[in-house]
Amino acid sequence: MNTVAAHIRSIIESDGPISIAEFMRIALTGRADSYYMRSDPIGLYGDFITAPEISQVFGECIGLWCVDVWSKLGSPAAFTLVELGPGRGTLMRDVLRAARVAPDFLTAATIALVEVSPALRNLQAALLRADGLPTVRWYNGFQDIDVIGPLIVIANEFFDALPVAQFVKGHEGWTLRTVGLNDAGELMLGTQPDAQASVCVPVSLLDAPFGSTFEHSIERENVARAIARVIQNEGGGTLVFDYGFEGPALGDTLQAVKGHRYAGILMEPGMADLTSHVDFTALAEAFAGGGACVSKISTQAGFLTQMGAVERTQILKRLASEQQKAQLESALKRLTSADAMGTLFKVLCAVSSQAIQPAGFEAE
Repeated sequence: MNTVAAHIRSIIESDGPISIAEFMRIALTGRADSYYMRSDPIGLYGDFITAPEISQVFGECIGLWCVDVWSKLGSPAAFTLVELGPGRGTLMRDVLRAARVAPDFLTAATIALVEVSPALRNLQAALLRADGLPTVRWYNGFQDIDVIGPLIVIANEFFDALPVAQFVKGHEGWTLRTVGLNDAGELMLGTQPDAQASVCVPVSLLDAPFGSTFEHSIERENVARAIARVIQNEGGGTLVFDYGFEGPALGDTLQAVKGHRYAGILMEPGMADLTSHVDFTALAEAFAGGGACVSKISTQAGFLTQMGAVERTQILKRLASEQQKAQLESALKRLTSADAMGTLFKVLCAVSSQAIQPAGFEAE
């Protein structure tokens, strides 16, 4: 049993079963040896690959979106550009490279990265500082950022890793799914009564069949509302990419991934990635509840296509070898195809004013 699993076991032995949300928090970021805290999980030799690592075109399209929002805000002389969960720094590097089309954008930007992992912070610093880009500052949470001027926030595969609670429909109503111990002292799933269970489940799903599962993440909604409040007060916009759905909906989407393969969620806590699908409807409602204007939810394919991903790929192919051309086409297909990331990944855009029509999104 690894040290994170042993820690979780000791908590349960002392205080009783814990929620799935608390289990995720401890396993991913709760200790110095938790999953995201100890090493680089991204890439061929890690556990998963994200869109920025697949093609530079992804980050370049987002960079152009940022420049567009900045321009529609009146090209402020100072603003804060935030990335939530910036991975290796690849996305921010590509964003800022694309933003060179507007030199004043780079001069005006204060870069803030929300990253709790010391290992990933080191990778981000090495990558971004090597490019001679604007000054970068790191923060443990969005609430810690000293925002200067308007705010532009980007988040790719950030919200899916925030803790999610699971509620299960039992014979006597909705219960909270927990992690406890069996007679052999091994981690096991269970349920227990919880006063908030039926409150968290939408009215439309309260009469769901026995055994149904509903997921709710207060952490996601809290971050969304916090961002929206700053955007409302200071001006700005947010762009969120993640795999998910438009809810409300039933289903157990919690998954563990290790070495690019699915694993049991209780098998190796702290040694595998844990995520769940994002309810983009709930996320949009949280942004709107904080005062932001939310565009119609798009797919990753729809956004990238509107932002010129196909055309940019063709430009890159002009000076590419035959092998590189094939790689560029393969990457574009992976990002935009319906049988890959194109429709599974959704895109949410929230801005400070209805007067701002963000690029990549159809007018309402």
